[in-house]
Order: sequence, then C-alpha cells, then structure tokens
Amino acid sequence: MTTTPAPTSSAGPLPSLLDSTLSARPRPPRAGRLSASLTFAGRALLKIKHVPEQLADAIMIPILFTVMFTYLFGGAMAGSTREYLQFLLPGTMVFAVLLITVYAGVNLKTDISRGVIDRFRSMPVWRPALIVGGLISDAGRNLLAAGLVLALGLAMGFRPAGGVTGVLLAIALVLAFAFGLSWIWATLGIVLRTPAAVSTISFLVQFPLTFASNVFVDPATMPGWLRAFVEYNPVSQLVDAVRGLMHGTPDTGQIGWVLIAATLLVAVFGPVTMRLYRSRT
Repeated sequence: MTTTPAPTSSAGPLPSLLDSTLSARPRPPRAGRLSASLTFAGRALLKIKHVPEQLADAIMIPILFTVMFTYLFGGAMAGSTREYLQFLLPGTMVFAVLLITVYAGVNLKTDISRGVIDRFRSMPVWRPALIVGGLISDAGRNLLAAGLVLALGLAMGFRPAGGVTGVLLAIALVLAFAFGLSWIWATLGIVLRTPAAVSTISFLVQFPLTFASNVFVDPATMPGWLRAFVEYNPVSQLVDAVRGLMHGTPDTGQIGWVLIAATLLVAVFGPVTMRLYRSRT
C-alpha cells in the first residue's frame, strides 16, 4: 500500500532556508561620489603596494634630472652648480611631474585591455568615480616626485627665497596643472588601442614642449625664432610661475594663466573622457 506525501505549504522549508541564508541587516546606502572616487583611489594605491615598480618613474626621473643636469651643466651654464641649481630646480620639478602624468592614461588603458572596466561599469556607482579615483591616486605620485626634487635640491644647496609658503604654493600649482593635463592622457587611454601607444604619444608631445622651454636654459640665449616659441610654450609659463613663487617674486598674471589653463583642460577633456567612457561597448 503506497502513501501520498503531505503537500508542503508555501511557507515551508524552502523560504525558511532562504531567509536564514540572506543577511537580515538593512542594505547599506549607495556610495556617494566622493566615497566611490576615494575607493577607486585606494584600489590604485593598493596596486602600487603589490607592484612597487610602478613608482620607478616617479622616483628615478626626479633623481636623474635634478642631479644629472645640475652637475653636468651647472658650471658651463652659470659658473657654479649651486647658482645653476637656483635656476634649474623649479624647472626640473615641473619637468618630472609632467612626464609622469601619462600614467593616468596608461593605467586606464591597462584596465580596459584586461576587461576590468566592463565590470566596474556594471556596478551601481557614480560612473566617473573610476577615472577620478585614478587621478586622485596619480596626484599622490606627482606629489612624491615633487617632494623628491625639493628634498634633493635642499640637500644640494637650493635655498628658496619664497620660504615655506612659496614652496608649498609652487607645488600646489604644479599639481593643479598636472591634474588638468592628466585628463588628456585619460582621453587617449580610451581612444588608443594599447598602453604602449598612450606612452608613446605622450613622449612625442611632452618632450618637445619640455625641452624647448625655459626649464634648463634662459630663452634670452636662444635664436629669435626659437625664443618666440619658448616664451609662449605653456610649460615655460608654468615654470616661470613656479620660479616666481619659490624665489619670492610671484607673478599673479602667470599664476592666474596657469590656473585658467588647468581649469580649461579639465572643462574640455573631462566631459570628452566621460562621454567616450560611457559610450564604450
């Protein structure tokens, strides 16, 4: 004789099992824009912790160019390395920081190539948080490079007449311009096909602008046609503003120009970068 099992009610064991598995705590609120950006910034810094060689450029470029150019050309350019260092150090700070801004585009392109971006884009967070967070972490790298240049310069005999305030304002100005410039490389990081392509394009753009500037020599010693280019070079404008702050002779016009240029870079390339980022398939 067979027996028919008793039917299970809708409130039987299956719902009970699900209830015991799921957390009874309320769902946490959605992360805000700042919180999400800082989380992605922390992710970028954590990557540096596990792959410290990513800091090689932020460490070696400031050391090489500050020490090498001071002792190689100081005697020929100014008669003494100490005197040349007073002229050179603000320029090498700008030079070192601008060169490593390309990491913003290279890192973004690396994440895209590995498919990580697609996962982040599917998450319920503020869309620009990934890019903004990466740029925040890059600001830390830029600050490290600027700090190394300054520390080396002080050890080698650099004495800023502008004092602590002038030096801090000069570093802040460099970081502000570098933040604006980083958006260009972030745009290229989405458009170009490989991280190497981003690095190459950055090299081709930045090296002419940095070497054909007033970083290493006074434009007054150059031919007229080259001097005209150097004087209107945005890198030269930034270097002049930084020199003025460090030497205690700030030029508010140049400082204002640098801040306007940095703002325009963000205003133009920020929306372009985000539009390209959202339209990726």
